Amino acid sequence: MLEKTFLRKQFLLRRLATSLLLAMLLFLTFSVGAASAHAQVTLVGPKQHYLAVGDSLAFGFQPDLDFSHGYADYLYSNLKGHGTTSLANFACPGETSTTMIKGGCPYSYLRKYPYVGDQLDAALLYLYLNPGKVSPVTLDIGANDIKGSLNTSTCATDVASFNAELAQLDVNLTQVILPKIRAALTVNGVVTGDIVLMNYYDPYQNICPNSVPYTQLVNQHLAQDVAGYGLLADVFSRFGSTTTPNPNICTYTWMCSVFKDIHSKDAGYQVIAQTFEDTLGY
Repeated sequence: MLEKTFLRKQFLLRRLATSLLLAMLLFLTFSVGAASAHAQVTLVGPKQHYLAVGDSLAFGFQPDLDFSHGYADYLYSNLKGHGTTSLANFACPGETSTTMIKGGCPYSYLRKYPYVGDQLDAALLYLYLNPGKVSPVTLDIGANDIKGSLNTSTCATDVASFNAELAQLDVNLTQVILPKIRAALTVNGVVTGDIVLMNYYDPYQNICPNSVPYTQLVNQHLAQDVAGYGLLADVFSRFGSTTTPNPNICTYTWMCSVFKDIHSKDAGYQVIAQTFEDTLGY
């Protein structure tokens, strides 16, 4: 009996030791990986041109048809003080990561910067025509990729669809969009511009609180995708994070207005621009 008790204790101790060892290894792997990704990104600083790419938030859409007070406009106002003399805003409302690559943006007639074809190739051409003169490049993309998964009437999420769309977003960002932008910013082997990707606030968190974990998951993927290519502007936290009800949704977006619209107001776009500024540090 004593022998069995002793052996059982030994077995439990070994299991505990193994679990602790695995936990330490996972922690060290994550820490080293995160540190390595962070180490690969060295800020270049502002240049002559600022390039904004992405969806309706980068475009600066507002349902009152004020399209001149988006975050890119506010960020550009700050960059002027650092010698930046032009803003090229290629963003297209309704853009997904797939249409950004292949074309087919549903509201292409709202483009602020004229170009033919898909947004990514047009942006790359702009970078190649202005070698070493563009920084930063700001990007927000992904919300339109997964928005069809949430039914805002029932607050139900189609998990299978969500997972598939999120996986495709990862592929588009890590295998096409980010590496191509990084390559276009590289002149004679030297990276000449900064890339900053923003994550998303959750405009539905007050009416569908169960949507928040999905927004957080998307944002986690965006952070992982941009690692090694650029920095992440944490807009989600600046808009109130997981707080529910979140008063910032009414203050920063049009969700509580007659429009019931997910886009930012002037106040929200200013917060987003400030988040980019704080992330860049210039």
